[in-house]
Amino acid sequence: MNINKAYHRLSLLSHHLPFSLSPPHFLSLSLPRFTSTRTRGRLRTLPSCAGGTTTRAAMSSSRFLHLVPINAAAAEGDTGVGSNGSVSSTAEDEENSALGSGYRLPPPEIKDIVDAPPLPALSFSPQRDKILFLKRRALPPLEELAKPEEKLAGIRIDGKCNTRSRMSFYTSIGIHQLMPDGTLGPEKEVHGFPDGAKINFVSWSLNGQHLSFSIRVDEEENSSSKLRIWVADVETGKARPLFQSPDIHLNAVFDNFVWVDDSTLLVCTIPLSRGDPPKKPLVPSGPKVQSNEQKNVVQVRTFQDLLKDEYDADLFDYYATTQLVLASLDGTMKEIGPPAVYTSMDPSPDQKYLLISSIHRPYSFIVPCGRFPKKVDLWTSEGKFVRELCDLPLAEDIPIAFNSVRKGMRSINWRADKPSTLYWVETQDEGDAKVEVSPRDIVYMQPAEPLDGEQQAILHKLDLRYGGISWCDDSLALVYESWYKTRRTRTWVISPGSEDVSPRILFDRSSEDVYSDPGSPMLRRTTAGTYVIAKIKKENDEGTYILLNGSGATPEGNIPFLDLFDINTGSKERIWESDKEKYYETVVALMSDQSEGDLYLNQLKILTSKESKTENTQYFIQSWLDKKACQITNFPHPYPQLASLQKEMIRYERKDGVQLTATLYLPPGYDPSKDGPLPCLVWSYPGEFKSKDAAGQVRGSPNEFAGIGPTSALLWLARRFAILSGPTIPIIGEGNEEANDRYVEQLVASAEAAVEEVIRRGVAHPNKIAVGGHSYGAFMTANLLAHAPHLFCCGIARSGAYNRTLTPFGFQNEDRTLWEATDTYVEMSPFMSANKIKRPVLLIHGEEDNNPGTLTMQSDRFFNALKGHGALCRLVILPFESHGYAARESIMHVLWETDRWLQKHCVSNTTNVNENLDTCNDEAKEEITDPESKTVPASGGGNPELAESEHEGFHPRARASLW
Repeated sequence: MNINKAYHRLSLLSHHLPFSLSPPHFLSLSLPRFTSTRTRGRLRTLPSCAGGTTTRAAMSSSRFLHLVPINAAAAEGDTGVGSNGSVSSTAEDEENSALGSGYRLPPPEIKDIVDAPPLPALSFSPQRDKILFLKRRALPPLEELAKPEEKLAGIRIDGKCNTRSRMSFYTSIGIHQLMPDGTLGPEKEVHGFPDGAKINFVSWSLNGQHLSFSIRVDEEENSSSKLRIWVADVETGKARPLFQSPDIHLNAVFDNFVWVDDSTLLVCTIPLSRGDPPKKPLVPSGPKVQSNEQKNVVQVRTFQDLLKDEYDADLFDYYATTQLVLASLDGTMKEIGPPAVYTSMDPSPDQKYLLISSIHRPYSFIVPCGRFPKKVDLWTSEGKFVRELCDLPLAEDIPIAFNSVRKGMRSINWRADKPSTLYWVETQDEGDAKVEVSPRDIVYMQPAEPLDGEQQAILHKLDLRYGGISWCDDSLALVYESWYKTRRTRTWVISPGSEDVSPRILFDRSSEDVYSDPGSPMLRRTTAGTYVIAKIKKENDEGTYILLNGSGATPEGNIPFLDLFDINTGSKERIWESDKEKYYETVVALMSDQSEGDLYLNQLKILTSKESKTENTQYFIQSWLDKKACQITNFPHPYPQLASLQKEMIRYERKDGVQLTATLYLPPGYDPSKDGPLPCLVWSYPGEFKSKDAAGQVRGSPNEFAGIGPTSALLWLARRFAILSGPTIPIIGEGNEEANDRYVEQLVASAEAAVEEVIRRGVAHPNKIAVGGHSYGAFMTANLLAHAPHLFCCGIARSGAYNRTLTPFGFQNEDRTLWEATDTYVEMSPFMSANKIKRPVLLIHGEEDNNPGTLTMQSDRFFNALKGHGALCRLVILPFESHGYAARESIMHVLWETDRWLQKHCVSNTTNVNENLDTCNDEAKEEITDPESKTVPASGGGNPELAESEHEGFHPRARASLW
């Protein structure tokens, strides 16, 4: 996945589903992956252990999901000192650094941007009358990543805190009153907790009068750093521990806590009876044995951090086992249910029931915990068992084909518009996407406590794969389905309370066709804390209207819109649209849904964002009645030294006629007619498409603010580079054609078109164009250096996979196995073409990469293959880092390595990139024909015995969490 795009912006956590007409954005905030605020009606997942593949549609359905900077934060100190030492970026010892001598700092013009102070994140109260400003700290020091962690069942656990390892956190909470005129009142600081406290899991009570959050402090020697729950009075800002006993701690390995009502929380706690962790036996009780004597077909991707033996299983139980506790603000508490590995807990909208999910043995050594046996029970809100909804067996055999799912009940949730009605979906194809059957999925519905003899009701039948439901009321709900292979996505209109009203298709389109995306229905908050489709009324009009919030993709770029849509006739009226000339504006959420009753168009209030190429994102409240927009934030430019950068969305054509796009960034003050061509860095990430037309569509806006993350390629604007960011690299497979069967051909053609365009514009020096990418972008980079050496002078490849025979059961969007598509796997693997790479290549990889497929071993072996053929290459392994890099020392060093590489092999390159290519080819021929040569000619990657040994022991990898 492409994790390189991170912004110095606010975050508004969006509820999204993998289809075009996704639910709109909830008005709350999250830090990356761990510190999300809680809201009723949320989509529940186990992202770090589910082992599934996140679709591109799901990742792109909401731009607001990307607003939190993953690591964009101010420095805690300017020493550059890491755990392995420190040096400066002086030229005196630069060449000596080639062998490595500690962590380095990049040039000041890059370092200062990365060290820009982080902006706070925002969260609005349920009544929309208050705003939290949650302050964040700088990039974490490496010593935090170096803390011990347990790698168990596909997740990583901090044993001292009893939570996921490497958690981000807030440092303080400020409360602002939102005044009637739209301005903010003075800040009230939440106080009462210890200095230096690390704050996580901030959430509002349902009535907005209290905040709940977890606190941990830097531990002193032999002291506990486990999490405790605190609550704060919103009016006074005074905070206090929820539990009077200092021995009650939060267990946040899976879920953490949730408001059941205005004064009661359901909390996952560490059992008080728990002792010390189990000790690993010095001598094993026997060998490690796995068996498939039943001849089952079990194909799994290369997950990591899996359980290895019974000791690991015991350790997983030790850290993941939770005691649920009901705790009231008045200090009373009550344990409910037995200790178990609870993974989620959802109160019903009427606060009478709890939907409790847990996992249990037998565990697996080949799949992560998201596929362990799963039990879903219904309890009363007092903790009394009502009934078991399902107990799903271990799911090791989910097929690798896209859209394959687990057998049995899945996606069990409460209806957002009903007091206590459950709904779920069950597959009819045994979970195998390759099985042709109609219907493929059936959605069921049932009251929490059905009457005697009352059976589950069929709500809807689907021929594609179920994608979610947006509820409104008994007369309206939207059901989504999609199919990856065809990119087809459909939205159905149903009437849940009327069996005599037939479902009808509202939208039927390609998920790739962004120009036809009608937008997402905006949701309103209910008094129960759930979110439903907002119905809009017009004066003297009996029509049924909803609001569709769309990105507005056009050939000129995205122009977001808000449409008033008649759900019965399909007619629509555009009631709001972003500025097209200078600004990029978006609708974030409704602000007039704080009370029950009808929403009238002329009383509408919405939260919008506004930005430009050079102006940071600000937030506004817009009122329909007086057409007034009130600005509620005034954030400074995070890197004023680049405030006048130049940005342009450019279009050009591939030789096969496919239209391509890219964003071209140029340094402040640059004039090609006066300054001449610049060194250029091309940074991209390939994508798969089913049609040429869809591949050629424009995505993004020329007016979006240039967010620069801590490892962004845009940092080199400060070093006077031209940056070609995100040039589309479409790998197209139309009809029954598999896109990857022509991967190399289309990859090279796309890169050639991009390079020709920047040269034609006179902004890039033909001999000074570098290419780079992260993850699948690193895979792209290595392939381009192997197959298009005439285009680039050097490359930077970060956290990539280079030998696809090590991911034999699929990778990225390829769901054929190595044995089904052997030629494709081999031809796509730059490892097999290491003998062809003659351009300098910098490889960077986290030593603890947990992303499936991108094992650290991939870079190790690729480097050895390159070195074995005399290639100019360098391998940098970052201690304690995962797939994305987090520690300040690591990030600064990555930037130093990258800048050194670019200065040495791009800026200082004086040779023609096409020079010596013939010589290289001649040398390869001599290698084959010289009878005196002792060298074995490279054929498709070298020694077949070595290639065979590469297949031994597929190392499982866990899917990295997306955000």
